[in-house]
Amino acid sequence: MKNLAILASHNGSGFDSIYEATLNKTLLFNIKIVISNNTNAVVLEKADRYEIPYALVNSKTDVNPDEKIFQLLKESECEYVFLSGYMKKLSSKITDNFKVINSHPSLLPHYGGAGMYGRFVHEAVVRDKQKVSGVTIHEVSAIYDEGKILYQEKLELTQDETVESLELKIKELEKEVIVKGLSICLK
Repeated sequence: MKNLAILASHNGSGFDSIYEATLNKTLLFNIKIVISNNTNAVVLEKADRYEIPYALVNSKTDVNPDEKIFQLLKESECEYVFLSGYMKKLSSKITDNFKVINSHPSLLPHYGGAGMYGRFVHEAVVRDKQKVSGVTIHEVSAIYDEGKILYQEKLELTQDETVESLELKIKELEKEVIVKGLSICLK
């Protein structure tokens, strides 16, 4: 089995899907460590509850957070890193030495780039009266949301779609798509 790290800034909702999939052997990964930059991140509580090692790494805990993350990934013998709502840009030292995977709440290349995450994406999709949105699982590169696309799944929007309804639908779809996308990494 391959070793995986989860980086998350808040709830790490993708972590839940990945953890469940590893338990039922849908995903053949060992989750070796969970890392957050946020002291109050719920994902750290989840990692503790699941008895998975975790670390808090930010500019208050470390002079060079990216170097500390790199060291933790190496020590944990991780080959893969999944970004579950991680809100910091990673250095090329990390993206060049590990297979870093992200979930994005749109069909890239549409609605990607700096500042395009979460609700901001859904607001833009609804504002532009798009008929389709979705979720993209992609490799992380030095440029926001421009890494190789591994998997995408579409979602048809209704005529009366709101930002709130789209956000809920995308979050639900994302739970499945994350597992499918990570499965592709193992092939």
